[in-house]
Parts: sequence; structure tokens; C-alpha cells
Amino acid sequence: MRIIIERSNLLKSLAHVHRVVERRNTIPILSNVLLRTEGEALRLKATDLDIEITEGVPALGEQEGATTVPAHLLYDIVRKLPDGSEVKLATNPDGNQMTVSSGRSNFRLQCLPESDFPDITAGTFSHAFRMKAGELARLIERTQFAISTEETRYYLNGIFFHTIETEGTLQLRAVATDGHRLARAEMDAPSGSEGMPGIIVPRKTVGELQKLLGDCGAEDEIGVELSDSKIRFSIGAVVMTSKLIDGTFPDYQRVIPTGNDKELTLDRQSFSAAVDRVSTISSERGRAVKLAVGDGQLVLTVNSPDSGTATEELAVGYDSDGIEIGFNAKYLLDITGQLSGEEAVFMLADPGSPTLIRDGGDARTLYVLMPMRV
Repeated sequence: MRIIIERSNLLKSLAHVHRVVERRNTIPILSNVLLRTEGEALRLKATDLDIEITEGVPALGEQEGATTVPAHLLYDIVRKLPDGSEVKLATNPDGNQMTVSSGRSNFRLQCLPESDFPDITAGTFSHAFRMKAGELARLIERTQFAISTEETRYYLNGIFFHTIETEGTLQLRAVATDGHRLARAEMDAPSGSEGMPGIIVPRKTVGELQKLLGDCGAEDEIGVELSDSKIRFSIGAVVMTSKLIDGTFPDYQRVIPTGNDKELTLDRQSFSAAVDRVSTISSERGRAVKLAVGDGQLVLTVNSPDSGTATEELAVGYDSDGIEIGFNAKYLLDITGQLSGEEAVFMLADPGSPTLIRDGGDARTLYVLMPMRV
């Protein structure tokens, strides 16, 4: 193969595809990116056997062909070439080396044959629909922080997407939980998503998807295709296909409290800043903050056997019986960091029961937080 391509185009495309390539691989071909010339385009593909990303980029093809070269190495080379330069990629007649040249720079990289490169995209998709990039980004941003990192509970290592009918309309809902907190966000279900299977999109896929959506405008349309075992996103010229987590997401509806009748309304930013300040004194292990509420006042307290005590008072909206309840400070900060409105509403029951947290600026999200003993 022999091709000439603008550095900026090649770099942008490599930035998208090389991220899925693990830096340490026992299978050499998985360290490589597949480059294939197709007419006036260069097609790039990378995979870790769970996620596959492909992208086409305009190029001047002189001789068609395909090869694979180390992904991170090629990305680093192109990144260090001067802005505005052209890059020439050419394989030798044996196909075991590729020359990367630009101006006076010349690199020769070892190649592995295209035939060794795996393909995970086989199979059919049962459902296909389109949705706005901003809507999908919102579902992910509101829930991603609650994904479990505990590998033994692998079915919690992703976001659960499914459709559900609420108040007569079909919603596409995203849920994530790690057993200590739960995040739920929803939107009107896109046309074509009716009857889709409930799917768990893995944490790494969610992270890559977030980065790709960051390059889009909120109104840009993206394509989604899915089956029981795979999902594919088409975002502009980028196509990402991923395996789904093969497991059953727990019945999260059971842990969302319905009888919490003590309503606490507070200013989100003031509360978040106060939690951050008082938790400075806490030991890293516990990080428990006690909330004592009563008569329009909230007192936050942290006791640390090693460091001392911190307290702070806030004026809040509350007219129920007084209550004292403890929470993990990090979890409180994670949740308040996701809220978009000026106000946060805590629905409390008792010191041992889960608390429901609603966003004053987004009625279509809710959070559940388990208390701690303090």
C-alpha cells in the first residue's frame, strides 16, 4: 500500500482508535492498528476483542493495500510531526515493514499481516434507532459515576439500558449501581427502540463512548444498533462495536424507596462545598459525614479519632421531625456533582434506610444513597 494523508486528519482518527488498544498484550496483533486503503480514503481499525473502533479518513491513495502496525507507536510518531505536514505511508514489497515519512522525518515500522487481525463485528442486530448525541451523553453523565468497580459482581460493571413504560409514555432508561448508591436517568424512547432487550454496556465502552460524544454537537444524530450480545454506535465517521456484559442486572426498582416522607430541600452548591470542607478532617477509610436536620437547619459533623472534629451549619427547607443520618462524603459529593439545578431535594425516612435524592433542575434523574453508621 502507498498513501498520502494530512497529518491532522490521521492524528484525529488515530486518537479515536488507538485508545481501545491495551498497552500490554500477550497477543501481538492486538497491539496493532489495521490500515486499509479504500479508493480516496484510509480506513483504520483497532480492537481489544471486546471493543472494536473503525474510522474512515480522506487520503490520496497511490496503491491499494492493507497492513497492521503498532497503534500507540504510530500515534506517538504522528503526534510529534509538525502541524500542517503531509504524511506518506508505504509498505515494502514483502509487506513486513511500513515506512512513515514526512518532510525530513523517516520511520520504518514492523508490520503484521492483515489476515491475522481479528474481526468481532460478525452477527446481526435486532434493533436500530437514532438519537441525539446530547441526550445519550446526558444519560451517561448522570449515571456513570455509580458503576461498580468490583470485578466479582461483573453484572454491575456497566450501565443498564432498557425501555420501560411510565405514565403512558415509553422511556429509555439508564441505571448504574455499586450497591452503595444508585443513579437513574431517562429520556423519551427513540423510535425503533421499542421491545429492545435490556442490555449492560461495559464500563470501558461507556468511557470510550463519552470521549467520542465529546467531539460531537449536542444536536448531532448518532446511530445505535443492538442485539442481546453486542451494541454498535455510529458517530460521524467513527463506528464503535462492543460486546455487552453477559449477566442479569438486579431488580433495581426494589431498592428505590417509595415511602420516604421527610423532605429536605437545600442549595446544592452550598451543601457540596460544606461537605467538602468538613470531610477534610475525616480519615480516608470512613469519610462519614453526619447530617443532623431539624427546624430549617442542617448541621454537618465529621469526627475523626486521629484529627479532631469539624462542624458546619446550613439553612435548609425542612419541616418534619428531626433526624440524624450519616453518609459517605465521597458519595454525597459524587451525586451533588451530577445535579444540574440550584436545589437538591433529599427524601429521608430513618437513619438506617436508603435516601432518595432528586435534582431540582432535572426531574428525569434520581439517585438513591445508602446511609452509614455514625
